[in-house]
Amino acid sequence: MKIIVCIKQVPDTAGGVKFKPDGTLDRAAMLAIMNPDDKAGLEAALRIKDETGAEVTVLTMGLPKAADVLREAIAMGADKGVLLTDRKLGGADTWATSSTLAAGIRKIGDYDLIITGRQAIDGDTAQVGPQIAEHLGIPVISYAQAIKVNEAEKTVEVERQFDDRYHVLKAKMPCLITALSELNPPRYMTPAGIWDAVDAEITTYNRDDLTTLKDEDCGLAGSPTKIAKASDKVRKGAGTMFKDLDPDAGAAVICEELTKRHYI
Repeated sequence: MKIIVCIKQVPDTAGGVKFKPDGTLDRAAMLAIMNPDDKAGLEAALRIKDETGAEVTVLTMGLPKAADVLREAIAMGADKGVLLTDRKLGGADTWATSSTLAAGIRKIGDYDLIITGRQAIDGDTAQVGPQIAEHLGIPVISYAQAIKVNEAEKTVEVERQFDDRYHVLKAKMPCLITALSELNPPRYMTPAGIWDAVDAEITTYNRDDLTTLKDEDCGLAGSPTKIAKASDKVRKGAGTMFKDLDPDAGAAVICEELTKRHYI
C-alpha cells in the first residue's frame, strides 16, 4: 500500500508576518513550521504504516528551505520526501497550488491513498485538498476525525466531522482524505529517525519536470485569486479608561457607550 501525504511549510506566526509589495507572503523572511493539520494527517499515515507496512511519501511545494519539513516528516517515520520548487511556481493561490501538487502526484506515480490537512494556517481556505482530488478525478472525504483502512477490500472508512455529530463514509481507494488537527496527536521525531532524515535524499522537481502541469495553471500568473491588500495585525487603540466608578455607574457608562455605537 502506498500513501502520499501533502504537507506545507507555513509561517510561525509567533515570529511575525512579513509581506512582499505584491501582497504575497515573504516566506523567505519568516520563521516556519509544519502546518498543524498536515502533521495530524502525517500521523494518520504513519499509524496506517505501523499497522500495514504501507510506504509513506511526503510531498510539498515551496522554497528550497521547505525541504526542512520533509526531513522532519522522515524523522517522524515517513519513507520518502518530494519537493516541488521553482521560481515559476511562486505566488500560487489555491488553484495553482492544487494544480501543481496534482502534477507532482502524477509524477510520483502509484498511490492508494492521499492525505492532506484540512487547511493551512496561512490561508484557512480548506480548498487545496478537494481541488487536488478534482484534478486527479478521485473521491474526497474531508474533515476526517478517524480513518480506518481495509487493505483486502481496497476501501477506507472515515468518520467525518459534521457540526455536533459525525458521518461515517466509506470509499474505494484511491481516494483523498483531508485531516483535522484533532485527528490524532503527532508523534515525536526519534533519534534514529533524525539520523535517517539527515542522510535522506530529497527528490526535487522543478517546473519543467512537471510535464502534466499547464503554464496557465501555475505560479502567480496562473492564480485567478488576486490580493487587493495585505497587512499584519492591526494595532488596537488604547481605548477609553473610566476610573473610580462603582459597579452601577460603570454599567451605566458601558450601556451608554454601546448605545451610542448602535451595538444595543
